[in-house]
Amino acid sequence: MTGFVANSPATTEPDIQNNSFSPDISLSDFRAVMRLDQSITADRIRHALINAINDTNGELKSWKAEQTTAGHTTLADVPADQIDGKSIKVQLYIRAVYNAAKAELVERYRDFDSTLNGSQRAEEMDETIDQYRRQAIIAIRDLIDRPRSTIELI
Repeated sequence: MTGFVANSPATTEPDIQNNSFSPDISLSDFRAVMRLDQSITADRIRHALINAINDTNGELKSWKAEQTTAGHTTLADVPADQIDGKSIKVQLYIRAVYNAAKAELVERYRDFDSTLNGSQRAEEMDETIDQYRRQAIIAIRDLIDRPRSTIELI
């Protein structure tokens, strides 16, 4: 045995067309950034990304209305710093979508193994799922220039 592990060849995965304001989402970029191999099907990833896009767009609905009223027709048109040639607002949007989708995928795959070890791993993954969700929330808050947390004295 040589220890060689073959992955199935990468297939072309068309981007997910978003609304006219927000950027389209690339399945292949999502795979690369969030470290997902070909064992997770394009259909599962597409489903998770569509849910994440829908949730993120819902969170940004009133902010988007403010921006379109101000004359910005796309998220890339909203004034923001440019990093690596791309608006930080666009990068934060993509970060929010990717983290929300990854949280959903991890949540769906954690019940794959029902052994004792699998149950322990599932409990450990709860923390990871929460971290992905937290990163999505932080990205949205940063995108709309709102504080990340609210602290009140009781």
